[in-house]
Amino acid sequence: MRMLKIILGVAVVGILSFRGIREIIADPVYFLELFLGGLTRGSIYALIALGYTMVYGIIALINFAHGEIYMIGAMTALIVASVLGLWGWNSIVIVILAFVFAIIYSCAYGFTVEKIAYKPLRTAPRLSALISAIGMSLFLQNYVMLAQTPEYLPFETLIPDFAFWEPFAHIMTSVELTIIITTVVVMILLGLMIKFTKIGKAMRATNQDKIMSALVGINVNKVISTTFVVGSATAAIGGVLIACHVGQINFYIGFLAGLKAFIAAVLGGIGSIPGAVLGSLVLGISESLFTGYFWSEYEDVFAFSILVLILIFRPSRHPLHPSGFGDISPLISQTGRITLVGLLFITRFSLPGLFTIP
Repeated sequence: MRMLKIILGVAVVGILSFRGIREIIADPVYFLELFLGGLTRGSIYALIALGYTMVYGIIALINFAHGEIYMIGAMTALIVASVLGLWGWNSIVIVILAFVFAIIYSCAYGFTVEKIAYKPLRTAPRLSALISAIGMSLFLQNYVMLAQTPEYLPFETLIPDFAFWEPFAHIMTSVELTIIITTVVVMILLGLMIKFTKIGKAMRATNQDKIMSALVGINVNKVISTTFVVGSATAAIGGVLIACHVGQINFYIGFLAGLKAFIAAVLGGIGSIPGAVLGSLVLGISESLFTGYFWSEYEDVFAFSILVLILIFRPSRHPLHPSGFGDISPLISQTGRITLVGLLFITRFSLPGLFTIP
């Protein structure tokens, strides 16, 4: 049976690889555009996935409200940019202030969500915290919908076209270049913070053993709150960047982006920061190539299928984990059913009429 699975897997990979190689040879420029587009998409996933994996690494909680923090960052940037634009402020100042206010507001929401929805349930069963996370996600979605509008809002591109990049603009835009560079800078700064700063060392200690960390004088509650704040900041940056790239936002943009970032975190080994980045890039590039060469209408189904396959068949071993093999088997009891429901939900909208009863 195992040999049959291996043969079937090799056959599928071989067929897809053959078709992919044939398409690359036929049009290498199109492949490069898809690859760079996937790299941009993966960079956004990485900025969101960092929040998932940091929180899970500290308190073993899946913060399903994290996608809404990403959305709130984009909404805040839109409001700030619109107001300052009406006042005639300089475009560079508008960009800086839009990012600053988006980060501040998102961090405030992330901090508040942790204190209200998660801290009281820290010793409760995992299912209680999971239900609280889903409830907070729905609350924030509807709160923004009522406070703003359920319609899509146009988002002016805050990032100008770079003159030096004009010869390559047909392959990658200035916004996409900015997204990739910003993501790399954020990853480097985050890595330096965790490795060399006092709060970073406290995070690593809390990750290993919360009880012993408290015994040696580490304020565990402060570390957990800081983790939520840092994750919210990276999500806010991703929200502003993707809004500049797409050109429109609404109250729902954080739901699907958050779920895909969660998939990326699981793919790379939940709880591992390098794994979250690697998983995000792999997912983003795979999605881009899949939609470009196969079926664009199955994009969301493809992403959810990856998560379902990992959780069902290889929950405790997957090669993208940087330290070898990451154990995500504790996630199955929490997210297995939700994942399948999410897959059906996405499939329902990706395949119109499939579940329609005549």
